[in-house]
Amino acid sequence: MKRPLGVSIIGYFYIFGSIVFLFTAIFYQAGADTIGISERFGVSVVPERVMRVAVAFFSLLMAYGYMRLKKWGFWLLITYSVLFGIISVILATNQPQQPFIGNVVFSVIVLIYSIYVKETFFESAPRNQSN
Repeated sequence: MKRPLGVSIIGYFYIFGSIVFLFTAIFYQAGADTIGISERFGVSVVPERVMRVAVAFFSLLMAYGYMRLKKWGFWLLITYSVLFGIISVILATNQPQQPFIGNVVFSVIVLIYSIYVKETFFESAPRNQSN
């Protein structure tokens, strides 16, 4: 089965984001006006660096499953996009000076496209036929 181009692009965006999260986990410096990943996910008791590493590894796992056209990769990406989209909408309404609208737009695009190509994830693998 051939992977759709959009699935590859989305997967590579998430891989790139994971690398950025891992990089920023090492060099993270909290600013007074920043909202950390821990706060965005409502678990501010978790240290920011730990949360960044956890989100990075989750994103890598999700991107791997998505790009391999696995059902679980599809569902992880859908769940993550909905969750992150909702969080971004909430933050955009509470923190209008922050650029969370871009996150909402990206989440919506990913959701719409993923649902559009959903059949690709749920097709059965072709059986081995000997000729």
